[in-house]
Amino acid sequence: MPADTVPVTGWGRTAPTAARLVRPRSYEETLAAVRECGARGGIARGLGRAYGDAAQNAGGAVFDMTGLDRVHAIDADGGTVLCDAGVSLHRLMEVLLPLGWFVPVTPGTRYVTVGGAIGADIHGKNHHGSGSFARHVLSFELLTADGGIRMVHRGTPLFDATAGGMGLTGVILTATVRLQPVETSLMSVDTERATDLDDLMARLTATDHRYRYSVAWIDLLARGASMGRSVLTRGDHAPLEALPGRARRAPLEFRPGRLPAAPAFVPEGLLGRTTVGLFNEFWYRRAPRARTGELQRISTFFHPLDGVPHWNRVYGRGGFVQYQFAVGHGEEDALRRIVHLISQHRCPSFLAVLKRFGEGDPGWLSFPVPGWTLALDIPANLPGLGGFLDGLDEEVAAAGGRVYLAKDSRLRPELLAGMYPRLADFRALRAELDPAGVFTSDLSRRLAL
Repeated sequence: MPADTVPVTGWGRTAPTAARLVRPRSYEETLAAVRECGARGGIARGLGRAYGDAAQNAGGAVFDMTGLDRVHAIDADGGTVLCDAGVSLHRLMEVLLPLGWFVPVTPGTRYVTVGGAIGADIHGKNHHGSGSFARHVLSFELLTADGGIRMVHRGTPLFDATAGGMGLTGVILTATVRLQPVETSLMSVDTERATDLDDLMARLTATDHRYRYSVAWIDLLARGASMGRSVLTRGDHAPLEALPGRARRAPLEFRPGRLPAAPAFVPEGLLGRTTVGLFNEFWYRRAPRARTGELQRISTFFHPLDGVPHWNRVYGRGGFVQYQFAVGHGEEDALRRIVHLISQHRCPSFLAVLKRFGEGDPGWLSFPVPGWTLALDIPANLPGLGGFLDGLDEEVAAAGGRVYLAKDSRLRPELLAGMYPRLADFRALRAELDPAGVFTSDLSRRLAL
């Protein structure tokens, strides 16, 4: 089985570490890779879209699971799929949409694997109604540290530890996932502008229940009376009768667009405060004050950045940090305070989104909590960024909130237990299941998971 020692990094392209990259092509090869991973252990990796160090393992092994990519069975009547963990959401859309089914939850990229979706318990624009990905997983096969393969069902402690457990309970081999029925591959989308953060939160609170999907792009450089001005985009899968005549001939066609890749070299500082400020002004002004019923492709609505391969290069060689936190209902003042701090610090983020979360899911390290979540991308070379984000962590922790481990690369470990109340349970189960620490990562060492 080929294994090369290579630098491995997250999608943010910060803090690469060297690891042996092993590419198993079967369950037997995966078992052999786990047995032979050595003293520094190993961690499963999908398509590398975790922003931080969750799928890195300095001096150890990283298991590239994308070679296990078979779709084993589709129940087109009952709406479930059994597939390998290395299958991407993109591949599932290609296979399932012509049959009238869609993945139950998708994040801002379809280039994540099913195993990664469970390990990070990903969420999307529909969390307020549909929850996170693991809510729709019926069972999965898990290769554990002792070399056994366990069938894990929802509602069990091992399921809850693995959902959001960042690959630290074992290697997911297959999963059975419940699907979302659709009539077309188009979305019916409503777009409107919100003048400030309070206006945005009021609109979301009052009307989110009317939409399956909801997200707001937020201008974090706007200050004063315009602080938090936003473009709110919401929608649902378009019914067949909403399509014009020509589109009805192939209502379930899936043809995502694609643009040229971002260049390999981008000058440092390209996305500074001036350029991002100009972009934000343009983006807000070009958005309609109110538009309803626009038909969009699934790829346009859910995954606009997927149309630009390697878009993460635009931040330059220094990479970027994606910071995402959640605070509960009743902590709106904390959210306002944090947005104010980001605005005053002049963080040049043009990929900033605010969403409402619904009921949390049972994963012990699952990120969503009922309330609000804000995610923003920040160039890693921004002066004083580390100290500034440390201060935001304190604000989030004081409000009873948490940061998203799938995007984290720098959280201080002493804050973790307050953010994730089931952390002690996770550590205890992991110690029992994997006493030698076979499954480990840069993230787990940094946060003592």
